[in-house]
Amino acid sequence: MTEIVCWRCGQPLAADHGRISRRDQCTACGADLHVCRLCGFYAPGRSKACRETVVDEVTVKDKANFCDYFQARPAAHDAGVAEREAAARQALQSLFGDTPAPTSATEARDALEQLFAPVKKPDGD
Repeated sequence: MTEIVCWRCGQPLAADHGRISRRDQCTACGADLHVCRLCGFYAPGRSKACRETVVDEVTVKDKANFCDYFQARPAAHDAGVAEREAAARQALQSLFGDTPAPTSATEARDALEQLFAPVKKPDGD
């Protein structure tokens, strides 16, 4: 049988993880383990991203869930995902710079109003 590894970091999971519970986490990176991304039914291109046809939709694929159809799959870790995520973050940062994200609804509203504020024309035009 192929070894089950963490979907996020690739760390081999302990032998007692043959039955992964909803609260189990990777000891190396802290990722939740009872998640769609570690499941054998996970299929990103399919409806609900799942091959199981009667399953209730789980919207967050990398957080612990209560799906009864969960079956850990050995090939869940994809080392290229982290590289692609880092490249995407770098591309976003090059577009938007180092501007920190708003931390409150008030800051977000102020930033939005500033972005769409009317442009003031110089006097005499």
